[in-house]
Amino acid sequence: MQANTTETPSVPEQPPRRKFLAKAALGAAGAATAGFPMISVAQSPISMRWQSTWPTKDIFHEYALDYASKVNAMSGGRLKIEVLPAGAVVKAFDLLDAVSKGTLDGGHGVVAYWYGKNSAVALWGSGPAFGMDPNMLLAWHYYGGGKELLDDIYKRLNLDVVSYLYGPMPTQPFGWFKKPVTKADDVKGLKFRTVGLAVDIYKGMGAAVNPLPGGEIVPALDRGLIDAAEFNNASSDRLLGFPDVAKVCMLQSFHQCSEQFEIIFNKKKYDTLPDDLKALLRHAMEAASADMSWKAIHRYSTDYLEMAAKQGVKFYKTPDAILRRQLEIWDQVVAAKSAENPDFKKVIESMRAFAQRACRWQNDTNVDYKMAYNHFFAKKGKG
Repeated sequence: MQANTTETPSVPEQPPRRKFLAKAALGAAGAATAGFPMISVAQSPISMRWQSTWPTKDIFHEYALDYASKVNAMSGGRLKIEVLPAGAVVKAFDLLDAVSKGTLDGGHGVVAYWYGKNSAVALWGSGPAFGMDPNMLLAWHYYGGGKELLDDIYKRLNLDVVSYLYGPMPTQPFGWFKKPVTKADDVKGLKFRTVGLAVDIYKGMGAAVNPLPGGEIVPALDRGLIDAAEFNNASSDRLLGFPDVAKVCMLQSFHQCSEQFEIIFNKKKYDTLPDDLKALLRHAMEAASADMSWKAIHRYSTDYLEMAAKQGVKFYKTPDAILRRQLEIWDQVVAAKSAENPDFKKVIESMRAFAQRACRWQNDTNVDYKMAYNHFFAKKGKG
C-alpha cells in the first residue's frame, strides 16, 4: 500500500492586531477588578464650556486656564474643560446668570461682581474683613460657616450653581492716579472705578464711582471718562496698560485686602458627574489655589519692580490717615447695609466672630517679616 502522506494543516499564527485586542481586553478586565475607572476607546470625554470674567492677556484668565489644565490632566481624559475669555459668550458681569441658566457649564470670576444681586455677597472680598488676610477669609469660608451662608444666598436668588472659592489675592492698591494722593480730600470729586462694596467706600470718600469690568478700565482712563481707578495687582495692572495712562500708584488699602477668586459650575451639569469627578474638581481647586499663590508672588513682584524701573511708575504708600478714614467709612457702610439687608447682617456677624479668634492668634503668633527684610536689605541700601 502507498503510505498516506496527507498532514494535518497547522493553525496559522494569531495576527498581531488580534493579540493586541486580546491583551487589551484582559487589561481592562484586570483594571476593573482592581477598581480603577475605565474610559472606553469609543467613549468621549465629558466636556465643559467655560468663560472667565477676564481678557485673554490678563493673568487672572491664566489662572482659569491653570485650573482647567489641572482638571483635564488629573481626569485622565474623562473630563475636558475649555475656557473662553470675557465677552466670548456673555459680558463679564453676566457670567453668573449664564452659568445658572446653562448657557455656560462653568466660569471663573470674583464674588464681588455679583454685588448688584445681593450686597452681602460682596463681603467675600470687599472691606477690611475685621483684619483677616485673604487666606484667613478662605479659612472662615470653608471652616467657619461662610460657604453655607453663600450657598444659601445663591439658592434664594434662584441661582442654579455650585460655587468654589479659592486663590487668596494679595492686598490691592488704593488706586492709579495722575498725581499722589496725600489726604482723604484728594479723592473728592474724582470719577473713580472700583467694584463691590468698595463702591460704597470710595463714594463715602466723595468719589463718583463707575464699576467698570477689567477690560474697560484703561480705555476709560485714556479717554478721560474716569480720572482714577483700582483693579488688582502689578501683573494685571501692567498687562491691562495702566502705566500707559497713569504714572502714580498708591499701595495698600482696606477696600479689597482679603479677596479671592470664584469657580462656578452649572448645578445640573455638575450633578450629572460621578462622585469621583466631583471630588476631583474640588481637590483640583485646592491644588490650583496653592499654585496660584506661588505664581502670584513670582509674577507680581517681577512686574512691580519692572514698572518702576522701565515704565516710570512711582509707587507710594497710602497715608495712614486715608487708611483710617476707610475704616471709619466701613463702619458706616456695615451699619447701613446690616439695617437694610438681613443677609448682610448674618454674614458680617459670622465673619466677625471668626476673625476675633483667628486674627488674635495670627497677630500674636506671626513674626514681623519686615524686620528681617530690613535687616538683610534695607539697611544696606538694597531695598
